[in-house]
Amino acid sequence: MKFPPSVLEEIKARLPVSAVVGKRVRLQKAGREWKGLSPFNAEKTPSFFVNDQKASFFDFSSGKNGDIFKFVMETEGLSFPEAVEKLAAEAGVVLPKITAEAQVQEEKRKGLHEVVELAAQFFEAELMGERGGAARRYLASRGLDGEARTRFRLGYGPADRFALRDHLAGKGVPAELMMEAGLLVHGEEIAVPYDRFRDRVMFPIHDSRGRVIAFGGRAMSAEVAAKYLNSPETPLFHKGSLLFNHHNARKASHDTGQVIVVEGYVDVIAMSLSGFPQTVAPLGTALTEDQLGLLWRMADEPVICLDGDKAGRRAASRAIDIALPLLEPGKSLSFALLPDGQDPDDLARSGGRQAIAEVVAAARPLVDMLWQREVEAGPLDTPERRAAFERRLKEPLGQIRDETTRKHYRREMDERLAQLFASSAPARPERGGRDGHFQRGRGGAGPGRGGFRQVPPWLAGPLKASSALTQSRLVTKLRGEDSREAFILLALASHPGLILRCVDEIAELSLDGPAAERFRQALLDAVQEDGLDRETLANRFAQPRVKEAHSQLMAVTGPAERRKLVQDADPESVFDSIHQAIVLHQRARTLNSELRAAERALADEATEANFAWIKDVKARLDTIEGTEAMSGD
Repeated sequence: MKFPPSVLEEIKARLPVSAVVGKRVRLQKAGREWKGLSPFNAEKTPSFFVNDQKASFFDFSSGKNGDIFKFVMETEGLSFPEAVEKLAAEAGVVLPKITAEAQVQEEKRKGLHEVVELAAQFFEAELMGERGGAARRYLASRGLDGEARTRFRLGYGPADRFALRDHLAGKGVPAELMMEAGLLVHGEEIAVPYDRFRDRVMFPIHDSRGRVIAFGGRAMSAEVAAKYLNSPETPLFHKGSLLFNHHNARKASHDTGQVIVVEGYVDVIAMSLSGFPQTVAPLGTALTEDQLGLLWRMADEPVICLDGDKAGRRAASRAIDIALPLLEPGKSLSFALLPDGQDPDDLARSGGRQAIAEVVAAARPLVDMLWQREVEAGPLDTPERRAAFERRLKEPLGQIRDETTRKHYRREMDERLAQLFASSAPARPERGGRDGHFQRGRGGAGPGRGGFRQVPPWLAGPLKASSALTQSRLVTKLRGEDSREAFILLALASHPGLILRCVDEIAELSLDGPAAERFRQALLDAVQEDGLDRETLANRFAQPRVKEAHSQLMAVTGPAERRKLVQDADPESVFDSIHQAIVLHQRARTLNSELRAAERALADEATEANFAWIKDVKARLDTIEGTEAMSGD
C-alpha cells in the first residue's frame, strides 16, 4: 500500500522519535541525543541512540537505523502499512483512502511544488534583472546582498499585474495551478486573475525538506497598506504549522543545542549572517502551538528574541499564554529582550555577533517574564491591589496541564509572593489545596485534632461544573457561531477605517465558528490587497461563501450590537466596543482553560480548596458575562 509522502511527513512531525522509542527503550538524555540499551541485542553498555532533530535512531550493536516506521516494524514485527496505521492513530492523523482520487491529489501536490519552484526562479531572475534595480538597492541598504541573496534565494515580484502569470503560462502552467499555489488573486468578482505579489521583495518560504512552498513579500512602496504579504493557505502551505528558515535551522540547532525565534524575515537573515543560523521566525502571526512543538523538537528551551519596547513585551506576553498549557518537565521558553528601538537586524549591524551573543546569553526564563508582566500591571500599595495582583499571578498557572510542572510553578509563585509581601503579609498558609495535598491541622500529624481534615462526603468524588455553567457560551466550544466573535468581525466590516488599527489582533484571534473564520479571512484578504474602501469590501462580501458567512454572523448578533453596525455610529465608540469584546473574548478563553484545569485537579484530589478554585473561576466567568451584558445595554 502506498501512502502519500505528505501524510508520512505529518506523522513524523507529530511524533518525536524519542517518544515512540521511549515506550520500549529506557532512554537517558545524552547531550543533544538520547541513549539506551539496544532493543535488538542484549548489552550492558548503551549503544542505541535517538536523535529527534534528525528524526532517526541508530543502533551500533546491530547496525540497524531508520525512522519511527522502521523502528516499529523492527520491534513489533509489523509490515510498513501496519506501522503507518499504528503510528497515524497515535499521532491523530487520519489516513486518506488510497483511491484514484487520492492519487490524483498527490500528483497535484507534486505539480504545485514544481509551479512554486518555477515562481521562485522567476523572482530570483527578476531581482538581478533590469526591473529589480530598486529592490537590489533596498536589500543592499539592509545589508542583504551577495551571500544573503544566494543563501535565502531572495527575489523581486515586478509591478506588472501579469508578469508572473504570463511567464508561467509560457512554460505550460495552467492558471488553475497558479491559483491553487496562491500565486494569483482570483474570485467571482475578478474577471481576469492577476499576480498576488507585485512590486515586492520576495522571501521564499521552505518546508522542512527545503522545498519552496510559499512566499513572503515586502512592499517597495510606502503607500501600500500591507507592508508584508504572505501566500494564502494552500495545499502546500499552512502558515501556523511552519517556521521561516526551519530547514536550515534544524541542523544548526542540533549542533548548538539552541534555537532562537525572532519576528521577521530580515531579522532571521541578519542573525544567520551574523553567526546564528539556528534562528527562525513565525510567518506573520503570533507563535502557535504547532510552531512551539517544532521549536521544542529542536531545543528544550527556545529563546524568544523580541524588541524591548511595548510591542515586544506584548508579543512576549502572547507567547507566554500560548506556552503555559503546554509546559512540561524540561520544556520551556526563555526571553531575550533587545535594547529599546532596536530589532535583531539593527543590533547585528551595529554590534555584530558579540552584541547578539550578549543579548541571547541574558535571556530570562518564562517564570521571570510571567512575574514581571503582573508586577508591572499596576501599583501594589493597598491590600486590595495586592490581592488583585496575587489573583492575576495565579490565574494563568491553572492552564498548565502537566501536574508536576503546575505544582512547581505554584510553589515558585508562593515563595515570590511571600518575599514581596514579607513586611505586611500574614504567616504563610499551610500546605494544601490546589497543589493536590490534603490540609493538615496545626497540632501535628495523625487523624483527628492536628491530623488530616475529613473531606465531606459530598466532596468524595469528582465535582462537575453546574449545568448552567457548562451550557454557557463562555466556557464551552460552541457548535455554531459565537455572538461576540460575530460582533467583532461585523463591526470592522461596517467601519473599514478601524480594520488597520487592530488587524494584528484580528489575525491572531482564536475563533470557534466556521462562518467567523471564513469572514475573518475575507477581511484579512482585503487588507492584503489594499481593498478597504466600502465599494471593494461590498464586492468581496457579495461572494456567495462570504455572503453566507455574513448572514450566519448576523443571525447571532443581538439588537444592541446591531445598533453599532450602522455606518453613522461613532467610530471611536465602536472601536472601544470592539476592543472590549476582544479583551473579553481572550479572557473568557483563558478562564475556560483554567476551569478545565480546576476540574481535573478536583478529580485527582477532592479537597475543599480545589472545590473553592472551581467556584472562583465560575465567579470570574460570571463577571465577564455581566460586563458584556452591561456593555450591550
